[in-house]
Amino acid sequence: MQFIFFGLLCLISKLVNNPEWKSDGRIRSHGYPAERHTVTTQDGYVLTLFRIPYSHKLQNQNAKRPAVLLQHGLFSNSDAWLCSGPDNSLAYLLADAGYDVWLGNARGNNYSKKNKMVSVNSPKFWHFDWHEIGTIDIPAMIDYILEETGQSQVHYAGHSQGTTVYLVMLSERPEYNAKIKSGHLLAPCAFFEHAPSMAFKLFAPALGNPYNAFSKGLVDKEFLPFTLGISPLLDLFCGDRTKYYRSFTDYYKNSNMSSLAVLRKTHFAGNSNNQVLHYMQLWISKKFRQYDWGLEKNRELYGQDMPPDYDLSKITAATHAYTAHNDDKCGPQDVETLVSSFPHLIEHHRIPLESFSHLDFITAINMKELVNDLVVKRINLYEGR
Repeated sequence: MQFIFFGLLCLISKLVNNPEWKSDGRIRSHGYPAERHTVTTQDGYVLTLFRIPYSHKLQNQNAKRPAVLLQHGLFSNSDAWLCSGPDNSLAYLLADAGYDVWLGNARGNNYSKKNKMVSVNSPKFWHFDWHEIGTIDIPAMIDYILEETGQSQVHYAGHSQGTTVYLVMLSERPEYNAKIKSGHLLAPCAFFEHAPSMAFKLFAPALGNPYNAFSKGLVDKEFLPFTLGISPLLDLFCGDRTKYYRSFTDYYKNSNMSSLAVLRKTHFAGNSNNQVLHYMQLWISKKFRQYDWGLEKNRELYGQDMPPDYDLSKITAATHAYTAHNDDKCGPQDVETLVSSFPHLIEHHRIPLESFSHLDFITAINMKELVNDLVVKRINLYEGR
């Protein structure tokens, strides 16, 4: 029995440490050059950036290559931009279009789980949410990219939470508007009043209440960490050939099952409970605002009883939104609220396919034609291509 147990541990360790499961390994497996960079934030978090500096198909390493930063969603990491392979994933399509592509990883996920000042086992490590990712992490990534490339601006594309942090950054640190050449928000998330997701309906009444004992007990703790052996278990119970997984195919109508299988290798990627709690608070408040810590701490931090709203009028960077009819997280009604609050939004493009949903921006079999080709086209226009 001990021999079998040891053998299983070795197998799981071998699988999890497979270099092709890491973003740079995935990139190289498709023939592209890959680099790994680290950025240390002002509060000590060590963030990992992966880079596709040029395309092996173009051999354009000596040509001008404008920089693009891609930022993942909640529970995710940089692999989200690679999971559908070079023919479909936005990272590869941008590299093949002549761009210098950078893949960000927010604090707390499996690629950015280190802090030079605080242990990962301390609640202080997890004392953040997507507000800090937007006000600290993304600016640090942008500054690093600009310094490395010698450019003055980057293009930005984010999915889900990757859009939330963009909105936070440019409203709270408006000086970064000048550093964005164009922004592309896939499934933009800011308002949640009408979100049909059962997760909000079931959990938000408790988790979105800062005075609830249960939600208070979850603050400053890790949520859904990347765990040794989780991927083999997901493959066993949720593989695309199993009856269990097939029972959910109506929800994943447009999904590329191979892409989902790739994602399972490194997801869930890990994050702070505070990120989830903050989203739940937005569902309760019907506002896009900072974290609600309760009356006493709000007065201490914000100088007022309730947390302040994010001022979207401060966002002046050229920004495009790409939304879906069937998005159960950031649905059409809430997107309209965002659009009406965003005076400088350049364009709102709704995907014409009625069944297109939140995760389809990352894993759909038709995402290249419906989303990614359009994003590349829009970015090309800013480069005069």
